[in-house]
Amino acid sequence: MSTSWQKICYVSDIPVLGARVFTRPTGADIAIFRTSQDKVFAILDKCPHKGGPLSQGIVFGDKVACPLHNWNIELQNGCATAPDVGCSQTFQVHLDGGQIFLHSDEIRSLAIEP
Repeated sequence: MSTSWQKICYVSDIPVLGARVFTRPTGADIAIFRTSQDKVFAILDKCPHKGGPLSQGIVFGDKVACPLHNWNIELQNGCATAPDVGCSQTFQVHLDGGQIFLHSDEIRSLAIEP
């Protein structure tokens, strides 16, 4: 595996229909989600509406419901479903041998507030 990917955890470390938080040293945590079909997605742990912690939401299908105001966020693209609007940053995910990797450059740079 290239050094441009950082091992985060095993898929089995995340409950089915659950999430795990990856804390970045620069702030702005990443929520890593596992669906009922073992698809894995990573998005900024911040709802585009009021900043609610998406990792604490309910996962259903390929979406998560924000725990604050029940906005539905698509895990693949981080965008709210209509009629709501707004998106949270997504991160590339690589799976290998049951392990989850995130791209190192994205961990260091995406969705970091100055």
